[in-house]
Amino acid sequence: MPILSTHNSVLLIVDMQTGLLPAIPDHQALVERAERLAQAAKLLNVPVIATEHYAQKIGPTSPLLQAHVDHVIHKTHFDGTREKHFLAEFPRRRPRVLLIGTEAHVCVLQTGLGLARQGFSPVLVADCAGSRRDTDHAMACTRWNQHGLEQVTAEMAMFEWLDTPEHPHFREVLALIKAG
Repeated sequence: MPILSTHNSVLLIVDMQTGLLPAIPDHQALVERAERLAQAAKLLNVPVIATEHYAQKIGPTSPLLQAHVDHVIHKTHFDGTREKHFLAEFPRRRPRVLLIGTEAHVCVLQTGLGLARQGFSPVLVADCAGSRRDTDHAMACTRWNQHGLEQVTAEMAMFEWLDTPEHPHFREVLALIKAG
């Protein structure tokens, strides 16, 4: 599988909502890593989409992330691809959908599997996905592997997007990486 590029990627923030995040261990660090990745995506012209699961009950996307989001998709299914207009937000010319968010073993996993069924190449950003229990996060990563799907870290994604230290935004993205 080729490395990630800014031309073939979309960043999908899954349900990083104010009502759910406090239940995730070390959620502040998780949100900060996710924010750095979203900032890099915006600098590098990678579209950023967020989902919100029952926002009226679970709240909006974390304010730290909202500023970087191009579009929010409201959903009721754990697998976002089951929502009527979900797939219309993902251009086929950008098949690499990087998933971050909560919970890794529920909505992130099911949406990733749904994207794979629809012909996309979902990529789990493992250090930007969280679950209430470590065991659930570990099993989500295992399940991801069992389906032959790719996993990266936020730093891996950012360096692949940059491709070279000659990139015009290299120093800005490097500062985001070093901030972690």
